[in-house]
Amino acid sequence: MSTESETHRVIATVWKVEQPRLIASLTRMMRDISLAEELAQDALLVALRKWPETGIPSNPGAWLMQTAKRRAIDYFRHRKMASSKLEEVGRIIEDDAPDHEAAIIESLDDEVGDDLLRLIFTSCHPILPAESRVALTLRLLGGLTTEEIARAFLAAEPTIGQRIVRAKKTIAEAGIPFEVPRGAERTERLSSVLGVLYLIFNEGYSATAGDDLIRPQLCDEAIRLGRVLARISPEDSEVHALLALMEIQASRTIARTDTKGQPVLLLDQDRTRWDAQLIRTGLASLQQAIDLGGENAPYALQAAIAACHARASKAVDTDWARIAALYAALAQLTPSPVIELNRAVAISMAEGPAAALVLIDSIKDSPALKSYHLLYGVRGDMLSKLGRHTEAMLEFRRAAELTRNEREKAYLLGRADETA
Repeated sequence: MSTESETHRVIATVWKVEQPRLIASLTRMMRDISLAEELAQDALLVALRKWPETGIPSNPGAWLMQTAKRRAIDYFRHRKMASSKLEEVGRIIEDDAPDHEAAIIESLDDEVGDDLLRLIFTSCHPILPAESRVALTLRLLGGLTTEEIARAFLAAEPTIGQRIVRAKKTIAEAGIPFEVPRGAERTERLSSVLGVLYLIFNEGYSATAGDDLIRPQLCDEAIRLGRVLARISPEDSEVHALLALMEIQASRTIARTDTKGQPVLLLDQDRTRWDAQLIRTGLASLQQAIDLGGENAPYALQAAIAACHARASKAVDTDWARIAALYAALAQLTPSPVIELNRAVAISMAEGPAAALVLIDSIKDSPALKSYHLLYGVRGDMLSKLGRHTEAMLEFRRAAELTRNEREKAYLLGRADETA
C-alpha cells in the first residue's frame, strides 16, 4: 500500500472517531447543525489535501477542530456578521489557555457540560417525529451513513435521507436551543435518547456494513454517554437498565472475533476472554434498575437476558429456558418479529430446533424481516441441525446476499459450503 493510500486510510479512521465530537462542538459554537456539518466536512477536505504531504498530526482531532474554527471565522467574515460574534470565535481559537471563569459559569448553567449529550437532547426534541429523532442523532453522533441507518431501521434509504433533511430544517426553523433540558422536559425526551444510544451501541456491536464486524468506538461512546445519563438521572430505572445491557454485551467484544477478524459465535467463545470488570459493573447497573422497580421494563428484560449468558461460566450452563421466558415477556411489552426470532433461538437451545423452526416459519413472511439477513441465517442453522442440508444451504446463501458486512458474508458463505 502506498504512503498516500495509508494516510487516507488513517484519515478515514480518525474521521469516524472525531466526526461526532467535531459536529457537536461546532453546533455549540454556531447554533446551526447544518453549518456545523459543512464546517466539519471542510476540515476533512483540508486534511485530505494536507496530511499526505505533512503527515498525520500528533493530535488529529484538535487539528480538525482548529481548522474548522478557522473556517468559521472565514464564514463570518465573508458574510460580514456582527463583529462581536467574530471576536467571540476568534478568542476561542487564539487563546489556548483555558478560561476557568467561563468554564465555571457554563458548569453552573448546565451540569452535564458535554457537547455530544447536548446534541443528542437537541436531536431528540419532541417537535420532531420519533423516527426522525433517532435517524438524525445516529447520523450526527453515531457517524453512520444514511445507508447504515436505513439498514438499522429496516427502512428504505431515501426515506431515512428525507427524515434527516427535514429534521435539521425543523430544528433550524424552530430555533431549538442547544442544551440539556431540565425537569419534566428532560424526562419527556429521555426515552428517545435511550433509544438512540442503544441503536448507536448496536451499530458498533454488529456493524451493518464494511470490513469490520465490530466498531468498538461506537460501543464505547454509547456506554460513556449512558454513564453520563445515569449520573444526571439516578432515579430512572431504564437508564440503569440500558447501561447494564450495553456493559454486559460489550464485555464479550474481544471474544467475538478470532485472530483473523472472523466472527466467533456466542456458544463457541472463550469466556475467559470476556471482560470481568464490565460484567460486574453491568450486573450492578441491572441490580440498581431492579431496586428502582424497573425489573419488567424493556431494557431491564434485555439486560436480564444478557446477564444469563454472563453468569454462565460455560455455554452448557446457560439457562435457555429462562432466556426464552424473558424474550416472551419482552415480546408482550414490545411486540416485534425480531424479538420472536431471538426467542426462537433460545427455544432451539431449550427444546430443540424443530420447536424453534415452527416459530420461525410463523414470522418469516413478516414485512419487517423480508431483508433481514439474520432471519435466513437462523433458519438455515435450524434446517442444518435437522439434516435438511439443501434447504439450509439456500438460506445461508440468501443471508449472505443480504448482509453488507464482509465478515458476516464470508462466515455465511462458509456455512453454505459446509451444508452443500
